[in-house]
Amino acid sequence: MAIYLDNNATTPLEAEVREIMLRYFDEEYGNAGSRTHEYGSRAKQAVQQARNAVAAVVQADASEVVFTSGATEANNLALLGLAEDGRRRGRNHIVTTAIEHKAVLEPLEALSAHGFEVTIVPVGETGRVATEAVLEAVRSDTLAVSVMQANNETGVMQPIAEIAEGLEASDVYLHVDAAQGYGKSIEDLRHRRIDLISVSGHKLFAPKGVGALIARRRGYDRPPLTPLAWGGGQERGLRPGTLPVPLLAAFGAAAELASRDAKMRRLKCEAVRLEALNAFAGLDFTVIGDTNHVLPHVLNLAFHGVDSEALMLSLKDLVAVSNGSACTSSSYEPSHVLKGMGLSEDLIGAAVRLSWSHLTPDAPWEAVADRISDLQKGG
Repeated sequence: MAIYLDNNATTPLEAEVREIMLRYFDEEYGNAGSRTHEYGSRAKQAVQQARNAVAAVVQADASEVVFTSGATEANNLALLGLAEDGRRRGRNHIVTTAIEHKAVLEPLEALSAHGFEVTIVPVGETGRVATEAVLEAVRSDTLAVSVMQANNETGVMQPIAEIAEGLEASDVYLHVDAAQGYGKSIEDLRHRRIDLISVSGHKLFAPKGVGALIARRRGYDRPPLTPLAWGGGQERGLRPGTLPVPLLAAFGAAAELASRDAKMRRLKCEAVRLEALNAFAGLDFTVIGDTNHVLPHVLNLAFHGVDSEALMLSLKDLVAVSNGSACTSSSYEPSHVLKGMGLSEDLIGAAVRLSWSHLTPDAPWEAVADRISDLQKGG
């Protein structure tokens, strides 16, 4: 079977995480909202333990964690949820970047259609937005700034700590889509000036269908979010519905493991990156994005003269890779991220993303390199 190198799309389950999830499916199946018996009490305790663990990764308070179905819902809750406060205060301007995930750009498009103005800050070929460009786009009527922690296609880390510092004296809300970096690049998300953090379990070796919005208080004040749905008092009224206890327990366990094993995971991923680049040394390729500010488990490469679709087809028995975001893979349109970086059509057409993890078995890098060499030679 091909080695899975598409961890930015989704990760496998950690064994410990799977064990905990199954226990809450098979044995401890109580509803966390049931207060009349021990099944419900134990479920409630499991949810609180998960809330504590998810908050601890970014040094937030457990009461600041709102569980969601994933980062997409969290992004929508953060951005659309601020809109009513923005309208009330005459703050109808939002700043973001050209390389954000569609889960940020599309909610902002919806706000644009309802009277908000969105400034999209461009990025250069490094794929890393300039802090100054973001801060200079902020105006007196700016409600929020939304900048991702790490790009899902290139792995390039954005300067969110520097942006947070620059907003220190401002009351503008700072939202960070941390789907790719939460639990992997930990320190920058601990900056207290970051108000809203969107995270996703299935990027962190937890199951699909669970995530969170971490909404930090400013003093005693919570971000003034309005719910997107109604029908219950769960999650402080911001996200109604029965809590999926098995998924939450698994997410909490994954967060704990991410903190505990962060150094080991990084070292292993860095070693894989070096092995891959050494194997490709004799090929004609370009590493896309800023190599000084990048997650260690991601490589976006353009092998010159080789179409990405042809490359993926050629390698499908060896490795499973992608040429863009899984959320838009059915469209076959050029990546808006790579276009936003100003890259040539040739580079964009050749670009493939390789993303691995500490759980990835040894990949046949030399065989992959030989296969790509044959393609470049026209063989």
